[in-house]
Amino acid sequence: MLIAGADDAGRGPVLGPMVLAGVLIDEKDEHKLKDIGARDSKTLTPKRREELAKKIKKIVKSYHIVIIPASEIDDKLSHGINLNDIEALKAAEIIDKLNPEKVILDCPSNNKKAWKNKVYEHIKNKNIILICEHKAERFPPVGAASILAKVTRDEEVAKIQKMVPFPIGSGYPSDPITKKFMKEHLNEYEELFRKSWSTFQNHKEGKKQRNLDDF
Repeated sequence: MLIAGADDAGRGPVLGPMVLAGVLIDEKDEHKLKDIGARDSKTLTPKRREELAKKIKKIVKSYHIVIIPASEIDDKLSHGINLNDIEALKAAEIIDKLNPEKVILDCPSNNKKAWKNKVYEHIKNKNIILICEHKAERFPPVGAASILAKVTRDEEVAKIQKMVPFPIGSGYPSDPITKKFMKEHLNEYEELFRKSWSTFQNHKEGKKQRNLDDF
């Protein structure tokens, strides 16, 4: 049986893209992912993730990665498509591309059944066995997908950093470097941010207010 696993990286950042990745592997080879230590990318160092990503790409039959830039997230949210909906659409895109017999997805929603149904609506092959679980990275194919997603997002943030002469950090609102970048350079680099995020809007309003206070 051909099994796919899919996971995301970068749902929460105020800067940079969200990334979804999926891997396809024959069930009989699934142990190979476990043997190399494919698991939740958050438990691994950046160097280890990069090492594993190379191995994963050699082990799996196929993989597919989708990058959703900040501008696309903002555009979809402005049309009433929330982040869970976006992820469901992109997960379906990955499933259609890989065409597995069974797929395991890490579920971003509290309501697993509702999100599973949302993904199912968008996939072409309705005969696929679809499993949605919280903390699904415990399944090796999802752990492998988690690693590919995280490595890809880190690469995308590194590309952004090359275009900006100031440290941008990880893009997460809690990152002090990202906070400093927002505070000092938000107006110059608005296009890098998810403008729909309250973090961005609060900084923007605060900046406007400070400018008004100067008069």
